[in-house]
Amino acid sequence: MKYPKTLEQLIECFKLLPGIGEKNAERLSFALLNLEEDTLDIFSNSIKNIKKNIKKCVVCNNLTEDNDKCFICLDSNRNKEILCVVENTKNLILFEKAGVFNGYYHVLEGLISPIDGINPEDIKINQLINRIKNEKIKEVILALNPSIEGETTSLYILKMLEGLDVSVTKIAAGIPVGADMEYLDPITIAKAMEGRNKIS
Repeated sequence: MKYPKTLEQLIECFKLLPGIGEKNAERLSFALLNLEEDTLDIFSNSIKNIKKNIKKCVVCNNLTEDNDKCFICLDSNRNKEILCVVENTKNLILFEKAGVFNGYYHVLEGLISPIDGINPEDIKINQLINRIKNEKIKEVILALNPSIEGETTSLYILKMLEGLDVSVTKIAAGIPVGADMEYLDPITIAKAMEGRNKIS
């Protein structure tokens, strides 16, 4: 069956999203048809504004909107001596939801993966090392996926920190090898953070 052009375009747009196949794209598109026009306006404006208004924090690479710094970097009540290193903003939000960490974060925006052409200079490792030196960080927590890419990135960061007076720990219990951080529940995240192991 051929849909009207506008509906067909909407279905194709939904299919661009991760995990959305033909059937789900059709279901979501028809759901939008049943929304009130005011709600649709809010929906479409949110989509239009996401690229226009959302930017990266100049300090940690978290997402922000109204300021150059994100709400976490602007929070002076956090522990300035501990830095938690995560792959992406989604992982940062996981730790925030779990409520087990009160330091600052650094978002790498990826992991080292030579097979995918992602080298250390392609992610925010140099920015991380500079922060550790300049902000007098005493502990760095590596909260990366327990995958080959995560391990490679952790080892590279560890090597870059050699000679610096900083303790490096790694989240531990409850994170199975090969697991994707974004699918873990807050309790597992909390136990992993509490049971972190010192590696340097």
